[in-house]
Amino acid sequence: MFRPCLAGFLLAMAASSAEAGAWAQPKGKGQIILKAEVMRASRGYDGTANLRDLPLTRKDRTVGFLGEYGLTDRVTVQLKGDWQSGEDAFVDYEGRGPVELGLTWQAYRDTRTAVSVYGGYSLSGEGRNAGYAFPGVGEQDWEVRLAIGHSLDGPGWRMPSGVRPDRSFIEVQAAYRGRSGLPDETRIDFTAGSHFGRKWMILGQAFGGMARDAGPRWLSIETSVVRNLGGWSLQAGWRRTVAGRETPLSEGAVVALWRRF
Repeated sequence: MFRPCLAGFLLAMAASSAEAGAWAQPKGKGQIILKAEVMRASRGYDGTANLRDLPLTRKDRTVGFLGEYGLTDRVTVQLKGDWQSGEDAFVDYEGRGPVELGLTWQAYRDTRTAVSVYGGYSLSGEGRNAGYAFPGVGEQDWEVRLAIGHSLDGPGWRMPSGVRPDRSFIEVQAAYRGRSGLPDETRIDFTAGSHFGRKWMILGQAFGGMARDAGPRWLSIETSVVRNLGGWSLQAGWRRTVAGRETPLSEGAVVALWRRF
């Protein structure tokens, strides 16, 4: 039994092993990410952005898949989907979430900065096709996304213990998602990450969005640690909704396994 994730994976390929929309995959190279999430919400944001108790705790579970492959050095094909389950005061559901196919074009790249444009098409499933919607609501979506990433060499900051990262990066993405059966959305996502040696990376991410016509809004924060195991990487983290309107205050653990090839 499993459930979907609103935002996708905005991790770092900037300095070696991860994935970010701003950096396209090299020709003939790619990666696969399997991700599991368990989210719970006992409160939610109402139409005036105030927190209210939900009539029953909402539970959402997801196992998701993301695959990327470099068709050329400037064009990457992407496929993602998930299997979901959950329950709240009104519904008990299980089924496939949305499946999305898209292309990323590397518009610009130098040794530090990358800019890309993504276009994708999504077919809705029986699960939640939007985190604020009932399961099964929605038909098909299209999305256009602009991503800008910048890598930073050398220690730009230090932890309280005095440990400094070897490399860091930041990335900002802005997207417009046109929906059939649900209101169109505008999204802005932010990722910051730091590599500590060749084996460890710390990520801080923010996922925000709003639906048209004074619809739902959301802002979630996620922090995670990534352990590089050669061709594999393991990620573990926690996500929490910190602001919103007509959306649940969800929080829970996130675990992912990456395989590069």
